[in-house]
Amino acid sequence: MTIELVLVRHAKSDWGDPGLRDHDRPLNERGLRDAPRMAARLAETGFRPDALLSSTAVRARTTADAFAAALGAELTLDPDLYGAPPSTLLATAGRSGAARVMVVAHNPGMTELAEALSGGGIGEMPTCAVARFRWDDDDWAVVGAVDPAEWHLDTPR
Repeated sequence: MTIELVLVRHAKSDWGDPGLRDHDRPLNERGLRDAPRMAARLAETGFRPDALLSSTAVRARTTADAFAAALGAELTLDPDLYGAPPSTLLATAGRSGAARVMVVAHNPGMTELAEALSGGGIGEMPTCAVARFRWDDDDWAVVGAVDPAEWHLDTPR
């Protein structure tokens, strides 16, 4: 059995309304275009998450909705993923108990976690980047403790 973890940084958000709370910022035009496109590219690989977890922020939820639609997955919103550090992102994924987990959240936590799991191979995760990791084990305790068997980064650009 294997464990697969997919990290998706939310798509590009709109900064046009300074009156909006950070949590309520929507995607901009590029984000609305990139999210379904990146979701379709991931779907083409055959990946189907057992758990799709997202921050409650509007920009993350909208990104996650595009992935849920493309992958035929049920979305679970988790307020702890909003602005979460790498340790929370990883712990939340592990608590799901699923073998194939996708997390949609924010920087800097997403980049920091992807960089740590890839042994520094992944630098900055741009908006709507998809980092995919696989471990040849069925115990979430190994995730973060041992290098993944493989990893891959896909970006919209």
